[in-house]
Amino acid sequence: MAIKSSVLLLLPVALLLLAGSSPAVAQLEIGYYSKTCPNVEAIVREEMDKIISAAPSLAGPLLRLHFHDCFVRGCDASVLLNSTEGNLAERDAKPNKSLRGFSSVDRVKAKLEAACPNTVSCADVLTLMARDAVVLAKGPTWPVALGRRDGKVSSATEAADNLPPAFGDIPLLTKIFASKNLDLKDLVVLSGAHTLGTAHCPSYAGRLYNFSSAYNADPSLDSEYADKLRTRCKSADDKAMLSEMDPGSYKTFDTSYYRHVAKRRGLFQSDAALLTDATTMEYVQRIATGKFDDEFFKDFSESMIKMGNVDVLTGAEGEIRKKCYIVN
Repeated sequence: MAIKSSVLLLLPVALLLLAGSSPAVAQLEIGYYSKTCPNVEAIVREEMDKIISAAPSLAGPLLRLHFHDCFVRGCDASVLLNSTEGNLAERDAKPNKSLRGFSSVDRVKAKLEAACPNTVSCADVLTLMARDAVVLAKGPTWPVALGRRDGKVSSATEAADNLPPAFGDIPLLTKIFASKNLDLKDLVVLSGAHTLGTAHCPSYAGRLYNFSSAYNADPSLDSEYADKLRTRCKSADDKAMLSEMDPGSYKTFDTSYYRHVAKRRGLFQSDAALLTDATTMEYVQRIATGKFDDEFFKDFSESMIKMGNVDVLTGAEGEIRKKCYIVN
């Protein structure tokens, strides 16, 4: 039976201090803003309620923003910075061209600036918004340790080099995750975030057309599903068409993603790759039974805590941006 989103998962406090040996992580605290901005979580949740109520499909993109932030320079809100003359920022890197939700982050940040000027970092705002996006999509909740600072550097080249690609196989994905102190279990668990959101045709069209000299389509993709995808994605150059990453359930955080993957109906090559490794395949097949939703919710919460602590800036490092899209 799935854990309801209103139930707080009782995770060990030690988990909040995970993410390798980085000394900065130990400086993140539950209740970090208890004296300087005591209502921070309530303000974020109130605005997120309005955002997701008006546009439920934004839950996936807001969660994705947090992922794409943490995998490049750590969780420092560098993905939110605009490009400037002479510098192409992360958000304009090819893998980030389809990111959405920036205006929602600006909206929440403005509310916090009105209540607590120059206090709450954009990195903490994005981390809280990602958690609340999952909760509001009927997923689990978890405690978020705060105290991140905002980075001052954002590089499109670094984004292209560090983000896990949709075409990634297990060796490549494992290497990228390990560089962030995330392990194989985190990889298969965090892939479950694909239960939310949509993807543009170019991110998976390579599986449908001219896959290799031997196959037109990716043989690891269910042929009936491939035919269905071709009706939506007419060519690899179709940049307008969207497909649901978790068909029929893309606005709800649940375990149906794993059932699709188990049937060879994962949208990306990186989804299909989960069936090529014994450990990840076993996890996919276990969660796909629908009997361990509570286990997945707990695992996802723990992995999100780890990811949210990757290479964070704390103390006197970085800054607290007034506006998330520009350095002070």
